[in-house]
Amino acid sequence: MTPTRTRRTSVAGERGSAALEAAVGVPAFLLLVGLVIAGGRLAIAGQALQSAATDAARAASIARTQTTALTSAATAATTSLDNQHLACVSRAVTVDVSGFTAPVGTPAAATATVTCTVRLSDLAVPGLPGARTLTATATSPIDTYRERQ
Repeated sequence: MTPTRTRRTSVAGERGSAALEAAVGVPAFLLLVGLVIAGGRLAIAGQALQSAATDAARAASIARTQTTALTSAATAATTSLDNQHLACVSRAVTVDVSGFTAPVGTPAAATATVTCTVRLSDLAVPGLPGARTLTATATSPIDTYRERQ
């Protein structure tokens, strides 16, 4: 006995179904890719900000005076962000150096907060905001027994 083959004939209602599937599937796939890129961009920016805040706090904590601490912290944060090629729409560095007023022998710290607005508008993902503001904070101890000014 020989097996019989049946030929599938195209049904008139299935014509153009591949084009319809592509018309629905491709935009959904592109939306997913855009969301993955946006998530990656925000994750990388968050890590860069945390690194910049850590560098700024450390630079402030090893300075000798409050004025020098403020200047060196801002410079360290800006240099760190530039070295990591993080393009911020706007950025701000705030440093709390009130620990310099504590008497010698008292534990104190310098705290730096770095804020960056990351642009997302170039991704053209519907429902995604045009920009997102991220903030990172780090604290570094000031030497307890070093003279403070």
